[in-house]
Parts: sequence; C-alpha cells; structure tokens
Amino acid sequence: MPHNTYMPKLTLSVDAEVVRRAKVYAEGRGVSVSALVETFLDLVARGRSSEEETPPVLARLRGVLRDADVEAHRAYLERKHLG
Repeated sequence: MPHNTYMPKLTLSVDAEVVRRAKVYAEGRGVSVSALVETFLDLVARGRSSEEETPPVLARLRGVLRDADVEAHRAYLERKHLG
C-alpha cells in the first residue's frame, strides 16, 4: 500500500474492549493498530467485485450485518452517546 508523505489523521470512536483486543492482535503480528485499520479501510474502499475475492474477515462481517436492524442500532448508539 503506497504511503503519502502527508498522512492525515482520523479520529474514531471505538468500544474500549475492541481497542484492547485490536492492540493485542496487532502486537501479536508486529504491526500497529493504525496499520490494521488502514489495511481494513483500503480493502473495504476498493470494493471487491466477487465473493471469492473478499477476504474472510469481510465475508464474515457481511454475514453478521446482513440481518442487522439499523434503526435499533442507531437508537442504541444515541442512548449510549447522547444519554
């Protein structure tokens, strides 16, 4: 993945337990969490043309989210972050 000399920053809100697990995962692979997020976002943004080209982690996420109740999740996030 080519890197620009200027790397913009991106602020994300992520559950503390997810951050903890991501740090453990990244450390075990000798990479930074930023590198993991960059790789993931790059894969998602490229838009794979077929299921066989989709990395397993994205295929699993698509399966999990297929039947997601978007409105219920939005309401949960509003309660969690807005009180």
